[in-house]
Amino acid sequence: MKLTRLSLRTLLAASLATLAFGACAQEAAIRKNLAERLPNLPKIEEVSKTPMPGLYEVRINQSDLLYTDAEGNYLLQGELIDTRTRGNLTEERVNKLSAVDFKALPFKDAFTIVRGNGKRRIAIFEDPNCGYCKRFEKDLSKIDNVTVHVFLYPVLGPDSLTKSQAIWCAKDKAKAFEDWMLRNIAPTPASCDSSAIQRNLALGKQHRITGTPTSFLPDGTRLPGAVPLEKIEQALANSK
Repeated sequence: MKLTRLSLRTLLAASLATLAFGACAQEAAIRKNLAERLPNLPKIEEVSKTPMPGLYEVRINQSDLLYTDAEGNYLLQGELIDTRTRGNLTEERVNKLSAVDFKALPFKDAFTIVRGNGKRRIAIFEDPNCGYCKRFEKDLSKIDNVTVHVFLYPVLGPDSLTKSQAIWCAKDKAKAFEDWMLRNIAPTPASCDSSAIQRNLALGKQHRITGTPTSFLPDGTRLPGAVPLEKIEQALANSK
């Protein structure tokens, strides 16, 4: 018996519908079982298949990832590594989920440091009292042809806010910042409208910036922590 084109299309449509129904039912089972068995688990934002057969990703708190089986009987916390490519699938997924729209960042609440032709761009949230930020700035100062947008992000205590206000209110913000971060010359206390700093803190909370330095590239990529010089160069080269 020969199948007509119409019957083939009908069969294919029915198969796809069955698969879609099965996926929905599986997701529903995972959500139901985890919610009932782990009532303190934060709200599940998304359930999706991973490249590993039988393993599902459970996304909570916007970009926190857990893993479970098809019934939600077991829960794993950790990183999923593809041994063939040596790629960290968990890290790749989190970076994608935590990416930002670079063009939408409020650059009026930042100041810029331009080196060379300034063609490459990077935005950094930094606390002036953060030791890792100072180390990061020393590496960053060696990179040419870059525009650095600095968002003051004082999260380490009252003195961080005081120093941030002094830097923001300085006649030359970039110089005051680099004097402190690179040469340990404290900024001169000054007063002005420093509401930009509070907006930065609110923005950081919105984007779940929990540590400094945290950098963003024009393609939305997030670089958490004081990444080494080679990685900064590579990230800037890859960013479009």
